[in-house]
Amino acid sequence: MSAKEQQEEEIVALNAIYECDEAFKQVNDTTYQYKFGEEDTNKTFLIEIVWTEEYPNEVPNINLDTFYNRNLVQSVKDAIRSVLEQEAQHWLGCAMTYSLIECLRDRVDELTVEQPDSTVKSVQELTEEVEKLQASSSKPAKKEQLTKAQKRRQWERTDHRGEHPRGYNWVDIIRHLSQTGGKSQEDPPKS
Repeated sequence: MSAKEQQEEEIVALNAIYECDEAFKQVNDTTYQYKFGEEDTNKTFLIEIVWTEEYPNEVPNINLDTFYNRNLVQSVKDAIRSVLEQEAQHWLGCAMTYSLIECLRDRVDELTVEQPDSTVKSVQELTEEVEKLQASSSKPAKKEQLTKAQKRRQWERTDHRGEHPRGYNWVDIIRHLSQTGGKSQEDPPKS
């Protein structure tokens, strides 16, 4: 059986197995994604398995560099990738996408031990850095100063609640047309 035929059979099997699983996504005929862990936690990650032309006779490409994994520590990514590559070596010549996903599902807790539970510490550090930068800036923000005449004009343009009167920004049609110029009136043709 050729590699292409094996891939077609595996596509049918994967669609049947993961039909109702929201964590599984088929991006295209050769790219599959699976989301591990609870949503909105730091220990959740997305694995992307990309088949090569000779798959399953070759190890598929394993991608953990998606934007979803931006909070995943590099040592955790390396551990996941090495476990999947070792598991893929055992399944060469066979359909292995399901096996790789199940292998990770069984070992997800063990592989994400080094991943911190939250990024609160780094957010606090960033807040402290921002405060230091604001304190170190020597010039305070300059406030706009209006003259008495400017303040009076602003007061006169608004009512007692600080709102503009109805139609304050309407365009005077007659003045507008006189400024833009209308059609020039030529002598009417004589009959």
